[in-house]
Amino acid sequence: MKISTKGRYGLTIMMDLATRYGQGPIPLKRVAERHDLSEHYLEQLIAPLRNAGLVRSIRGAYGGYKLAKSPEEITAGDIIRVLEGPISPVEFTDEDNPARRDLWKRIRDAIATELDSTTLAMLIQFSSDGNNENYMFYI
Repeated sequence: MKISTKGRYGLTIMMDLATRYGQGPIPLKRVAERHDLSEHYLEQLIAPLRNAGLVRSIRGAYGGYKLAKSPEEITAGDIIRVLEGPISPVEFTDEDNPARRDLWKRIRDAIATELDSTTLAMLIQFSSDGNNENYMFYI
């Protein structure tokens, strides 16, 4: 399974909002500027995240987006599934060979376990000193 730019940039948006959790709504333009990404592309990604109940939008001059739940309650798996769909390295339901089918299932389950056990809070607490047993990314 390869995570596309949708998943990677969606995770970037959510980590940025998590870093500023409790500080009010964050304009998507600021997120785009901080990470040198296209604001237009981020607008396309934020809609499904909002529809899934992971972010809330606030209108007005001081509007923007904020997490709908705390960073401890949102996992990388939540975000990736919304933007990428089901987590599976291959379509194994048609696999005739039981050994290969079992292998694909175990790979799928291992990926899902890692994504589902990694919260936004964990991701934003990453440090570059090497003491990051459970952390994968740095914003």
